[in-house]
Amino acid sequence: MKLNRIVLLAVVGLALIGAAAFVAAQSASNAVVTTPPVYVPDISRANQPMPEGILAWDELTKSTDAPADQPTAHFIFSFTNISSGNVVILDAHGSCSCTVTELPQRPWMIPSGSNGQIGATVDLRGKSGTLFKAVTVSTDKGSKQLMLRINMLPPVIPKLTDEERARDLAAAKIDRQAVFRGDCAKCHLDNIQGKYGKPLYDSICGICHDTEQRAVVVPDLHNLKSPTNDEFWRTWIAHGKPGSLMPAFATSDGGPLSDIQIASIAAYLDAVIRSQATGNK
Repeated sequence: MKLNRIVLLAVVGLALIGAAAFVAAQSASNAVVTTPPVYVPDISRANQPMPEGILAWDELTKSTDAPADQPTAHFIFSFTNISSGNVVILDAHGSCSCTVTELPQRPWMIPSGSNGQIGATVDLRGKSGTLFKAVTVSTDKGSKQLMLRINMLPPVIPKLTDEERARDLAAAKIDRQAVFRGDCAKCHLDNIQGKYGKPLYDSICGICHDTEQRAVVVPDLHNLKSPTNDEFWRTWIAHGKPGSLMPAFATSDGGPLSDIQIASIAAYLDAVIRSQATGNK
């Protein structure tokens, strides 16, 4: 009798546990599933000027000096979100194709009080003088323009000893194309790829014609007594002068320069050197 009562109680207990589990399962299936709120940036402000009190920058304009043979210039702008809410950086782009920006991701959320960096690299190949570039940063709180200034330094013309200069002149008298071979090539061929106009002239012509150590037999191009024009410069640069130290720079004559490069030097010289024979251009 006692055994039957124990079995009955066990059966009732299991039934109650099963009922409770069923009720719990039903409650869980009927529960409302919620997701955390998602921050949605307001892209309509992306092209509007960014008001003060949003992002604090270390500098809005950065400058650097770059050697004439430096291929790129790199900048880093640091910032802090000083606003009370999130700021989403939607994009950052340069003012031209030669300026490339660096962001970890797009879009990039910057929580209040946090900071970050935006990089920019400028392609300097074929450029000279002082360059001004810009980077526009677009956010959901407005846009900000950052300025880049690059001062391209003039090329460093190597100074030769009297012995080295005498050796090079002797070699050129035997073979005027010798300047493109051996040790001479270090001065005449380095850093000419991708250069045109004045930068190319400075790299491959100015080292002889514009240096303080210019040999007596090397003419001062700014004081020629013969008429000059674009065709004059292109002919001399391309083919040189047999029997002299002037080499031929055209690839068809064993030189290192393409027709386009030669034309760019000729155009530069025709623009900056006044013909002494006529007194005007």
